[in-house]
Amino acid sequence: MNIRTSVSLKNYTTFGIDVTAPRLIQINSVQDYRDYLKANPHSASQAMVLGGGSNVLFVDEPAFDLLQISISGISIEKQDDGTSFVRAGAGVVWHDLVMHTLDANLAGIENLSLIPGCCGAAPMQNIGAYGVELKDVFHSLEAIDRLTGELKTFSPQECRFGYRTSVFKEELKDKYIISAITLRLTDAEHAEVNTSYGAIAQTLGEIGADNPTPRDVSSAVIKIRESKLPDWKKYGNAGSFFKNPVIPDAQFEQLKEARPEVPSYPAGEGFTKVPAGWLIQHAGWKGARNGDAGTWPHQALVLVNFGKASGRELLALARNIRDDVEQKFGIHLEPEVNIIGLKHSDF
Repeated sequence: MNIRTSVSLKNYTTFGIDVTAPRLIQINSVQDYRDYLKANPHSASQAMVLGGGSNVLFVDEPAFDLLQISISGISIEKQDDGTSFVRAGAGVVWHDLVMHTLDANLAGIENLSLIPGCCGAAPMQNIGAYGVELKDVFHSLEAIDRLTGELKTFSPQECRFGYRTSVFKEELKDKYIISAITLRLTDAEHAEVNTSYGAIAQTLGEIGADNPTPRDVSSAVIKIRESKLPDWKKYGNAGSFFKNPVIPDAQFEQLKEARPEVPSYPAGEGFTKVPAGWLIQHAGWKGARNGDAGTWPHQALVLVNFGKASGRELLALARNIRDDVEQKFGIHLEPEVNIIGLKHSDF
């Protein structure tokens, strides 16, 4: 465990907002957290888990300890039926895990290539991209009870995965710290790759992958993401700022009648998913900028800190986008990013 005081978070979050944490505590193991809890029984429950800082926007100076979960390690247990259980520490960078599994000739998370952040955050919001969600390959996770330090194993059912959410963002918010995840993946030669979402099939054709392997799909996803998304090391961002809204089929049919070109994806049970980026772009916000707060010229769904934007300035931009989209399309956008210093209901 490493404790630092008065730490600027500019280099610890992908938005690059310059706020100062009173204390930043690096947690390298379950025992580290237990030691921290024993020494700080009153502040431990208020501390914020930072992880890789890839899905968070600070709009105020934090007044609490920040816990950087840096638990490392990847292990693979192969099974006789062509599957493998892959365990990763919460501090493992997610994309590193994807590459590690591809190197091990495993498939299942190639569509989730280049998603920023660490493995501990992946189940919290049930990360997903290009037709695949974490829940599709999830086996279990271990989490630390923040008040007792005890470990608990959660099954898929107990995690209650939903669209970009889980029990850890709802009923058990701030109750547990995820320390490790275990995924069930398939041997690559037996896997059926998912190329139906977005521009994957087109990009595979461009790179000459006529019979695509999981690694080919990963390469296509990386190419697409790099063409649309800014490098957070150059331009602060958290990837997609808003969730893709899921609306009733009847409401979608009304939208389609007015805008026949609107893209969509079936969401099941009488609902349709509409790309938030399309709505934002066609509301006129693609490439919009107010000072150093703006949207990315190549992907309207990404809010960007072009230099010295504050969290409040980015929040104001997000609210303006939300209100304008709702006025023009009748669809309410919800943030995917965690806004710190603001109650979620206040967005």
